[in-house]
Amino acid sequence: MSKCLGCGVELQNQDKTKLGYTINMEKSLCERCFRIQNYGEYKKITKDNNEYINILKEVKKTKDLVVLVLDIFNLTENINVIKENISNDILLVITKRDILPKSVRDEKLIEYIKNYNLKIKDKVVISSYKNYNFDELYEKINQYKKSKNVYIIGFTNAGKSTMINKLIYNYSDNDMRITTSIMPSTTLDKIEIKLNENLTLIDTPGLLCEKSIYDILEGKDLKKVIPKKEIKPISFQIKEKQYIVIDKYAIIEAENINMVLFMSNSLNIKRFYKKPETKLKERNIKLDNNDLVINGLGFIKCIGKSNIKVYTYDEISVTTRKNLI
Repeated sequence: MSKCLGCGVELQNQDKTKLGYTINMEKSLCERCFRIQNYGEYKKITKDNNEYINILKEVKKTKDLVVLVLDIFNLTENINVIKENISNDILLVITKRDILPKSVRDEKLIEYIKNYNLKIKDKVVISSYKNYNFDELYEKINQYKKSKNVYIIGFTNAGKSTMINKLIYNYSDNDMRITTSIMPSTTLDKIEIKLNENLTLIDTPGLLCEKSIYDILEGKDLKKVIPKKEIKPISFQIKEKQYIVIDKYAIIEAENINMVLFMSNSLNIKRFYKKPETKLKERNIKLDNNDLVINGLGFIKCIGKSNIKVYTYDEISVTTRKNLI
């Protein structure tokens, strides 16, 4: 049975309501991937991490090199799912370097990842959009691989498939292209990509970031919250009680603290001195010179100590962490 080269599912022409449907079995893409690639249409697929964790356990048995792809803009707090299910050597790839300001040094980003205590052989910071550091990435993959097979793992929207497509373009005569989309669960099963006789990349489905805004937004809303180019940080010096309204997705109620927001430039962010009406869920957060993270929406560097309130969707986690920047 042949597989879709875009998402990895088995092709079938019997039931158009099921995954892998194609009118013509001679085609290399299922109908879903064809429409994503050619028309930007996305058919949402409901999955959970249990299925994907089983794939990680299969990867663990191989002992092959794992390329772990992390989105520097949206570092997940759920990294334990990797530590619990992968013991392979890891080449850490930090993606979307072009999203953070150029003033942030690569070394600082790499140093920050040490907080995760992963079994990492080496690290590289890349930008698929800018083709940044890809020669270094390719060299390190070949340096640390245990066999010709190298597994690519990571979380939803981390940029795995975009990275692989750039590797294909740069270093292979292979003309295949993996389906990419801002929506979660685009890759649905393992996809083997033969770059050359000595190297085969095996893409795996993106693990789901639990309690992320990605899970509840679609279409234009999702496009708005995911940054497409270098973020322009927005700073607020807050003394008396104020309300920072982040479009329709969140409100920050704060006083006696300074904040620098790292979020998509497409978001409408304003300051108010009167509390706006809202149905968003209230959370009480204690800050002490750390980052405030609204999962999937971005992060806020907080300077000072204060107790604040965050209003956002009930389904989204709001956490604090050590300052990234």
